[in-house]
Amino acid sequence: MEQPVNISEFLSTLPARVLLDVRSPGEYKQGHIPNAVSFPLFSDEERAKVGTCYKQQGPEPALRMGLKFVGPKMDGFVEQADKLSGNRQIAVHCWRGGKRSQSMAWLLRTAGFDVITLEGGYKMYRQHVLNYFAQQPFQICVIGGRTGTGKTKILRELPALGAQIIDLEGIAHHKGSAFGAIGEAPQPTVEQFENNLYEALQKLDPNKPVWVENESRSIGRVFIPEGFWQQMKVAPLFNVEIPQEARIQVLMTDYVRTDKSDLQDAFIKISQKLGGQHFKAAFEALDRGDYAAAAEIALRYYDKTYQYALDQKLATDIKFLTFEHGDPAIIARALLALN
Repeated sequence: MEQPVNISEFLSTLPARVLLDVRSPGEYKQGHIPNAVSFPLFSDEERAKVGTCYKQQGPEPALRMGLKFVGPKMDGFVEQADKLSGNRQIAVHCWRGGKRSQSMAWLLRTAGFDVITLEGGYKMYRQHVLNYFAQQPFQICVIGGRTGTGKTKILRELPALGAQIIDLEGIAHHKGSAFGAIGEAPQPTVEQFENNLYEALQKLDPNKPVWVENESRSIGRVFIPEGFWQQMKVAPLFNVEIPQEARIQVLMTDYVRTDKSDLQDAFIKISQKLGGQHFKAAFEALDRGDYAAAAEIALRYYDKTYQYALDQKLATDIKFLTFEHGDPAIIARALLALN
């Protein structure tokens, strides 16, 4: 039996291989290596039964139960792997690099595939990711500005100008406020967000600046990894200011949909912080289709929140940029000229 490879070698060879995650569907859903194909040896129900058997009767009865589950599937595994990998180059992992990945590797090697397995399994991958965030230094530049400044649009103009970015809100599938889920796909788990962020960072040059948008540590229900977040807090901040009318237009472009119920739900979330009078006025504005008025009410709350966060900012290098427009391409060029 070939020996499992360490995490660094395993990750370096993935571009040339199809990655099969042989854990159960539930484990995969909780978090997986980006681009891995869910290729479960056991269903969630089968895994639970094998685990219970192991605890109650010991390893040998659990092994026999597992073989009964897997035996009828073996031909299907080979057929599916053949469809997935034209060059028959496969990488396999399970949770700890144990029997599940070893069994699948044995089967596929017997069928003529070139297979590597991960030493320590997905658990080792997760430790690698967390260590990376705790230890890796980054040259972060932060784009700040009050709600509606169009920070995401500015950020996304930068790659065309030769700059590196990490779109935290794009990876999180959330814009970061009570309104942030509107128009977005469902959010990943915290674990998967960390995995996806790690994957995105691997594509960048760590010796060059990386631009991000100013965020709270939480973006919806996910969290920026502690090590990266601590570096964001002290990184140079480029605080962008644009006219109120331009900010309202940005909000209307980003959030107004045919169904206004999402906006109503978001206002309900901040109703106590808005106060009864402002909340009532916002709902009335939505009812009559006056989205600009509703946006202006929301900005009163978010402006106070942003100013408080700005006052608490630990960065010693804060640059304030004021524009008479909200053109993201022009603002992006101005940011790079200052850095």
